[in-house]
Amino acid sequence: MLDKRVAIRVEEAQKKLMENAVMLGAEEIEIADANGRILAQEVKATMAMPYFRRSGYDGFAIRAEDDANYPRIFQVVADVPCGSAYNHDLQENETVRIMTGAKVPENAGKIIMLEQSRETGDPATITLVNTHKNTNITERGEEFEAGATLLQAHHHLNPGSISLLAAFGIPNVTVFRRPRVAILSTGSELVQPGEPLPDGKIFNSNHLMLVALAKDAGAEVIAVEQIEDDLALTKNRLTDLAKQADLILTTGGVSVGDFDFMAIIAKEDAELLYNKIQMRPGSVTTAMRYENTLVAALSGNPGACFTAFHLLIAPVLAKMSGDIETQFTFQPAKMGVDYPKNNAYDRFLRGQLLYEAGELTAVPVGSDMSSALGNLHLTECLIKIPSGKTGKNKGEEIEIWRLSSK
Repeated sequence: MLDKRVAIRVEEAQKKLMENAVMLGAEEIEIADANGRILAQEVKATMAMPYFRRSGYDGFAIRAEDDANYPRIFQVVADVPCGSAYNHDLQENETVRIMTGAKVPENAGKIIMLEQSRETGDPATITLVNTHKNTNITERGEEFEAGATLLQAHHHLNPGSISLLAAFGIPNVTVFRRPRVAILSTGSELVQPGEPLPDGKIFNSNHLMLVALAKDAGAEVIAVEQIEDDLALTKNRLTDLAKQADLILTTGGVSVGDFDFMAIIAKEDAELLYNKIQMRPGSVTTAMRYENTLVAALSGNPGACFTAFHLLIAPVLAKMSGDIETQFTFQPAKMGVDYPKNNAYDRFLRGQLLYEAGELTAVPVGSDMSSALGNLHLTECLIKIPSGKTGKNKGEEIEIWRLSSK
């Protein structure tokens, strides 16, 4: 039998997990594979941007000394499309026809836009009829000087930052390694989707949910297994997975029944971090270090498993991944409906968000039972109802936890 458990607050459980989560090492990858990854090193500009003087418009490049006395006829000495260059100085009354983004001759002082030109009937000349206030030239290094910081360490790479890296010809970046996560479902009652369903058994919905949640949180899922309730088998699988994974997530087997072997292992064979939390649903959520690997044992009930992942596991995976930008904190909102139910522990309702009268408002969606899963796909936040004799009234200040995948 298990000893009586001491329930700790959610915030304390979060703290214990974060203290045991280690930011992982770095690896170099191609920028084509870098979207969503987190930089482990600062990236600097390999050259000035632009590295040559660049035309801002389709038009005609002229010397600053010739920028007067319009209308004026110029001798067209070259056509300069993008990717080409006219590497000669312009002489008096000379111009080159130039395209947007093309290299501007070194002694050119202005681009006269195409709209301010008129044909003369001679393709070797052009009449420029007016000037502009601006030069319409982007100068060398106007956006970045060589050696300037392009992206800071811990930056979340996105399509824009990948484009920036490509613009500087940078093919590879050093990023934090993805956390390797193993997922282990325990329970003799579980059947895989697609298999026949014997009487008294249920389909395993948690393992695929956790796979999707872990991947959304930036993890690499290296194993997804399902085992029966067997103490020796559970220990063996944990031992094997601990050699491969940075984090093991389990579901089921954490309560106080005779077949709740994860709870027994946490108490007898591991460094126990906690085995009860002052929260509903999911109070029996457990954490331990097993073979020096962090293990989070979540409830087998899908609603509780879902809630615990967002409150406890998503921040751990973020830290392991090198994420110091995302804020995993409770934030204020208004309660959208009356919720009069009292609570012995903090209760976390699945909720949706909306704005009413300019204020962020949260409303519960569907059931808050541990076993309920019909509202998981609708959930945008978790609404915290603090322990006490009363719940929350409509319009009252509350705290919410935004889901990491929303």
